[in-house]
Amino acid sequence: MPEGGAGGVAPLRPSGASFRILPLVIGVVGLLVVIAASVLVGSRMVGPAGLFDPHASGHAILQARLPRTVLALLVGAALGIAGGCLQGLTRNPLADPGLLGVSAGASFAMVLAIGYVGVSSIHAYLWFAFVGAAVAALLVHGLASLGRDGATPGKLVLVGAAVTAGLSSWTSGVLLLQHHTMDVYRRWEVGTVGGRGWSVIAAGLPFLILGAVLALAGSRTLDTLALGDDLARGLGRRVAFDRLVIGVAIVLLAGTATALAGPVGFVGLLAPHLVRATGTAAYTRVLPLSALYGAVLVTIADVVGRVILPPTEVQVGIMTAVVGVPVFCWFLRRGRLGAA
Repeated sequence: MPEGGAGGVAPLRPSGASFRILPLVIGVVGLLVVIAASVLVGSRMVGPAGLFDPHASGHAILQARLPRTVLALLVGAALGIAGGCLQGLTRNPLADPGLLGVSAGASFAMVLAIGYVGVSSIHAYLWFAFVGAAVAALLVHGLASLGRDGATPGKLVLVGAAVTAGLSSWTSGVLLLQHHTMDVYRRWEVGTVGGRGWSVIAAGLPFLILGAVLALAGSRTLDTLALGDDLARGLGRRVAFDRLVIGVAIVLLAGTATALAGPVGFVGLLAPHLVRATGTAAYTRVLPLSALYGAVLVTIADVVGRVILPPTEVQVGIMTAVVGVPVFCWFLRRGRLGAA
C-alpha cells in the first residue's frame, strides 16, 4: 500500500491539468453569471419573457442593456490585458494602465476638445481622448528612453508618474478657466458604460481587437523580458523593439477603453493578480485570463452600481474602486501580491 495520508493511503492531489483548467472554468462560469445579471438586473427587472418576446414590456429595457453589457465586457477585458502587459513590461506588480499617463492624457485631450474646440458628441471626443492617451504614453516612453540604458522599468514608472501629475494639473487648470466644460467632462470622468450605443462600440472595436492581438502575440516576449533585459538580449530578443510593441498594445487597449468609458480604476491592477492567485504565472496564460477576469470585474461593478442606491445609479468607475479596494487589501494582508 502506498505510504502517506491517513491509514497509509497516499492523498489524492489534483493533476497539473486540473490546476491549469480551473482558473478558466472559474472565469467562464463567472462570465456567464454576470452577463445574465447585466441583461436582467437593474432598476427594473426583466423576466425570461423579455428575452424572447419582442412585445414583452421588458424587451425595450433588454435592448438598451445589451450594448451596455457588451461595452462593460470589452472595457474590462481591455484593461485586464493592458494591466497584465504593463506589470510585465515594468516588472512592477503595482503597475496600472494609468501609470503610463493613459488616463491623464485622455482626460487632458477631452478637456481641450470640449473647452476650446466645442466638441459635444461622444463620437467626436472619443477620438480626442484616444489621441490624448496615445500621445501621453508615447511621451512617457520617449522621455524614459533618453539616456544610455533606454526605457528601463524603473524609468518608465518614474517618468509615467511625473507626466501623469503634470497632465492632471493642466487638466484642473483648464477646468478652472472653462466652467462650462465641467458639466460634460464630469459625466465622463467618473467612468461609465451607460448611455453608449452600438455605434460607439463599433468605433472603438477595431482598436481593441488590434491591441489584443498585439498583446497576446507578445505574451511570450513578456515571459522572456521577465528574466531581465540582459538575459533577454542573450536569447536574441530586441528588447527596445519588444517594449515598443507591448507599449503600443497597452496604448491601444487602455487608451480606447478610457476613451469609451472614461477612467475606470483598479481593473488593470487587480485582474492580473486574481489570475496569479490561482497559481498561473506564464504570460501566455495570464493575459487571456486577465481579459476574462477583467470583463467579469467591470460587469459586476456595473450591475452592483445599478441596484445599490435605487433609484439612482452609481457609475462603474466608482464601483470598481468600491469593489476593488477590499479585494486588493485582502491580497496585501494575505501576502498574495506576487511579482509580476
